[in-house]
Amino acid sequence: MAKFYPLFSSSSANASYIGGRNAGILVDAGASCKKMLEALERNGLQKQCVQGIFITHTHSDHVKGLRVLLGKLKVPVYATMQSLEKLIHDGQIPAGIDTIPIDTGAVSCGDCEITAFPTMHDAAGSCGYRIHTADDKFCAVCTDLGVVTPEVRAAVTGCDMVLLESNYDVQMLRTGPYHPDLKRRIMSEYGHLSNDASAQLADYLVHNGTTRLLLGHLSPHNNTPEKAAAAAYEGLKNYTSGMDYLLGIAPVETQGGAVIF
Repeated sequence: MAKFYPLFSSSSANASYIGGRNAGILVDAGASCKKMLEALERNGLQKQCVQGIFITHTHSDHVKGLRVLLGKLKVPVYATMQSLEKLIHDGQIPAGIDTIPIDTGAVSCGDCEITAFPTMHDAAGSCGYRIHTADDKFCAVCTDLGVVTPEVRAAVTGCDMVLLESNYDVQMLRTGPYHPDLKRRIMSEYGHLSNDASAQLADYLVHNGTTRLLLGHLSPHNNTPEKAAAAAYEGLKNYTSGMDYLLGIAPVETQGGAVIF
């Protein structure tokens, strides 16, 4: 049975495990190696379960623990060619680790088939992932979007479960302490997705068959779980929670728990 384990989700650290107790994949490795291994253990997962690590982009909150973790796991790294080139240049991938570009089509790993889709975030080669599991279910990691492009919309359509970015509340960001340049960057098409924009995509997803939504990558300074959830529920007002869909908030750090889809 396919499960989605949100291990870390915030502006500080991001990582998810998708699969079962025998095989699966990690998407991102944004916490320290020690914390990553502890998070897996907290969910009853042995490190040998991880068959590959898929990187969405090279910002530190997605790759902070990668180099040390690879020394422990010694599994392939999958990413776009641009991301792989930067990771290698920055010394994030130890010698002897296989690197596999995912620009040209689906790849198989950890009893899953994984396809990348481009995102507009301001890191070269930034992408999200659509994952087809062994029990014929689909999920997606869809964060660091900036804006919902046609490619993003097409990639997540029909997924059973989606980890969906809901990074900031517009009013909190505008009146908050960030420098104006940083505010403009976050709100641009190369930044992050607001609660309101996330809610619009949530409405589209549920209309097209998604039944599990997990809001993620919330900013600790410009958002709250309550505001993100309220915006999503408003966007989904034409549907019935608990019947048409289930909505959750990805934890900053897992205490154990997965989404079954």
